[in-house]
Amino acid sequence: MNLAAQTVQLLPLVDVVAQYQCLDWELDQAVLNVLAKGKYVLGPEVEQFEDAFAHYTGARHCIGTITGTAALHLVLRACGIGPGDEVIVPALTFFASASAVSHTGATPVFCDVEWETACLNVNHLAALITPRTAAIVAVHLYGRALDLQQLRIIADKHRLLLIEDCCQAHGARVSRRHVGTFGHAGVFSFYPGKNLGTCGEGGAIITNDTGLAERCRQLRDHGQIRRYHHAKLGYNYRMPTMQAAVLLAKLPYLDDWNTQRRRAAAFYAKALGDLPLWTPPYSDEDGHVWHLYTVRTPRRSELALWLNAQGSAYGLHYPLPLHLQPAYRHLGYRPRDLPVAERIARETCTLPLFPEITQTQQKKVIRALYGFFGREYDELLEKH
Repeated sequence: MNLAAQTVQLLPLVDVVAQYQCLDWELDQAVLNVLAKGKYVLGPEVEQFEDAFAHYTGARHCIGTITGTAALHLVLRACGIGPGDEVIVPALTFFASASAVSHTGATPVFCDVEWETACLNVNHLAALITPRTAAIVAVHLYGRALDLQQLRIIADKHRLLLIEDCCQAHGARVSRRHVGTFGHAGVFSFYPGKNLGTCGEGGAIITNDTGLAERCRQLRDHGQIRRYHHAKLGYNYRMPTMQAAVLLAKLPYLDDWNTQRRRAAAFYAKALGDLPLWTPPYSDEDGHVWHLYTVRTPRRSELALWLNAQGSAYGLHYPLPLHLQPAYRHLGYRPRDLPVAERIARETCTLPLFPEITQTQQKKVIRALYGFFGREYDELLEKH
């Protein structure tokens, strides 16, 4: 393959500018209103967003935070997780799913994942439970809701906290019930590239537990019970008003954007099915909101270079599983301890996908993939 350097306009992995251009007037007004009022932290828009997101997800309470990482850390602390506790975390996810556990003083215990879904392997999880196990962090990876019924049975049997990491699954539902409402709490990130993203950092906790919600609200604001009266050592995890205002403007569009994501995922699935490439099992149900579209091949490194040379960005989610990260070397994990997570990490490449992506843009990616495998893409096949 000739990968000689060339100047190419890359198709982005995620196009946040395209989304802004669709809503520019609404977003501009939302931001300007906050600037005009001058209440930049925990202003009225924060509570308005919390109410709106709680209603959207069907949860009783929503607590806005500065990031998704902060949301997870806050929940774990509010639930009493700390030194001496073990928390089961999937080995294949973003680092924050485990680092939030570590920052409580607890120990993350890494669980292997399923090949088809890349989500927690429930059978392996059950074997990891010890008398020190206090909680499970269940990650809905890439936007796919995992098997919550089985997880809830295991958590209840062993009296474990079940915390849902929904940072990639905004809008995903199981039997019409929103993810994040099956466990003791659900946490979300609103990083710009998420299905519901703000213009900076943002996060949220949802829960049906009133006591837990109150503890989270207290801890996110320096442990205050009222101004300058600090009942506990808390954190500065408050959501900026500007981010809440942006989220309020975007929330009504979330389900439509997820529908557009499903449509784009279906187009990839149909076009790529005959290539010697693993593609995710397609689902147009509410249980998958297609935050990421990932493919797998043992030739991942070659494929990534090829995609760039052909004018397409790519992503690597995630090239080094958590149990092999240098930060967790002290836990003693070795290569091949969690073989499925390790293989997925080696072979996964993420393709461009966002609500505004056009079929013309997708065909650019598809042609590049066909070319990589020495084939010619026949667009006529997609019409049948």
